[in-house]
Amino acid sequence: MTLEHRAFLYGGIEHFLSVSVPYVAEGVEADEAVIVVVREPGLGALRDALAPYGEAIEFYDSDAFYRHPVRTLKSYQELLLSKKPRGVRALAEPVWDGWTPRQTVEWARYESLINVVFGDADARALCPYDVNGLPQRIIEHARQTHPLLEDRGRTVRNTDYVQPAVFGGRCDRARAFKRPRGADYYAITSDDLHGLRAFVGERALRHGLDPQAAQHLVTAANEVAANALRHGSPPVGAWVWADGPELLCEVGDNGLWRAGPLVGFVPPGSALERGFGLWTVRLLVDLMELRAGWDGTFVRLHVRR
Repeated sequence: MTLEHRAFLYGGIEHFLSVSVPYVAEGVEADEAVIVVVREPGLGALRDALAPYGEAIEFYDSDAFYRHPVRTLKSYQELLLSKKPRGVRALAEPVWDGWTPRQTVEWARYESLINVVFGDADARALCPYDVNGLPQRIIEHARQTHPLLEDRGRTVRNTDYVQPAVFGGRCDRARAFKRPRGADYYAITSDDLHGLRAFVGERALRHGLDPQAAQHLVTAANEVAANALRHGSPPVGAWVWADGPELLCEVGDNGLWRAGPLVGFVPPGSALERGFGLWTVRLLVDLMELRAGWDGTFVRLHVRR
């Protein structure tokens, strides 16, 4: 079996329950591993409606589960592996409020990447979207990132679906990188990155990052700089600056990395696979952005202070 990834556009709690309850119950009765990851009030309502099934269902609150796109992908991957050889049925409601516009784009990309990461998995995923409470752009994202739609009890092909590589490319092209003139700069002139690590670490602490977050940023910046030296062209440099609640670190070079829109998002099978370094970087920071163009390749790291 391959992944069945459906968007469920619902209006109100009654509509939500009318589809979600039979969907979950069907999975239990088919002896699938059933996972429910939704928000309140839907979570409490589902617990009550599905109480007769007891511990056959694993419940999670979306607000705790959906904190970071790449970490959430990793969590779902671990859940699927832990349930083998049983198939998995998930009711998975992402969180769309509380993010910056750039973070929202990354969560939309996450929904698209589900189709790549779990494309060959024995799994079904029904993703609820509240049409009464979500902005229209989120509903449009739902239509572009799910190959299938739930339509009055039927599963139908989604004609608005966009392939993940194409969708990811659109996300990247929409980015505009602006850097303040006063950003601190460090020139990377050799493979010895000790000076870069000291530069980033000192500024991270000065701008209020706790020691662990500062160390994560240093490790991420070191990995990106090593990639720039390996795949880019001189000059190579790093900038650090604060922007409201965030600290940003950007590493850039004058080359054009041959990195596709999925590199660094799809969890690699081992540390030897292409993209492992950038995937690790994404896990270490709150948001990583990559822009490659005529003026060079730039990787921007965001960390909340």
